[in-house]
Amino acid sequence: MSTTPEPPVIDAHAHVFTRAMPFTDTAWTRPDYDYPVEAYLADLDAHGVSFGVVTAASLFGEYNDYTLAALAQHKRLRATVMLDPDTGPAEMVALRAQGVCGVRYQIPLKAELPDLNGYRFRRFVTRLADAGMHLELNLGGEQLAQMLPALADHRVPVVVDHFGLLRSEGEMEGAGFTALLRSIALGRTRVKISAGFRLPEGRLPAYAARLLAEAGPERLFWGSDAPFVGAEDRVSYAQTLETLYRIVPDPATRRAMSDAALRFYFF
Repeated sequence: MSTTPEPPVIDAHAHVFTRAMPFTDTAWTRPDYDYPVEAYLADLDAHGVSFGVVTAASLFGEYNDYTLAALAQHKRLRATVMLDPDTGPAEMVALRAQGVCGVRYQIPLKAELPDLNGYRFRRFVTRLADAGMHLELNLGGEQLAQMLPALADHRVPVVVDHFGLLRSEGEMEGAGFTALLRSIALGRTRVKISAGFRLPEGRLPAYAARLLAEAGPERLFWGSDAPFVGAEDRVSYAQTLETLYRIVPDPATRRAMSDAALRFYFF
């Protein structure tokens, strides 16, 4: 009998790009290499992963052309994009039909959030819900603590990236993680166990255990965060899988996570 762990069915978080794509003026880094969709699919195939979710990268802002072309060519992929909050409902519906499942939202650390009770933001998240899309949050700490309660009365599903950006042991008792747990309890929030290499390595098992206890596997999605921008020299795709197997050691739990992610993004 093989002792090799069963790989997840779906990788719910990765980025694809080429150097020909336009970086935003505020991009925190500018990779000098390509990670095209073909390379991502090759990584999936090499590790036995069937489906993938291309996640919008802040480096490219609202330039979604490459992602949309990838969706048109590869039906095993879904994606999130970045959109202007004034995007109209017809465009959102059209994007949803192309395989875009949600819109990713992030702002610089410690930056002020928009007026979460204002008409413009409320209209934006209402249109997302109407289009059958979710709001993906790459936020943590006080930003998350402000954002999640403001979304509680909206219909839009929420996915929080990267463990809720827990960067220290104390943050599990902080305002952001507390708000995350409350939002999970309300029933419309999921969390990605992704980019563990960006967080304190020794704390990952505790983070995963707490999220599993509070959310259950049905609300946790695994993602590789390939191609590990900023950490390419110390992280490989295989290592991200090894981390998953270590922090979620039960195969049945991992299978339940995969099944939940597959339903969320594809069905």
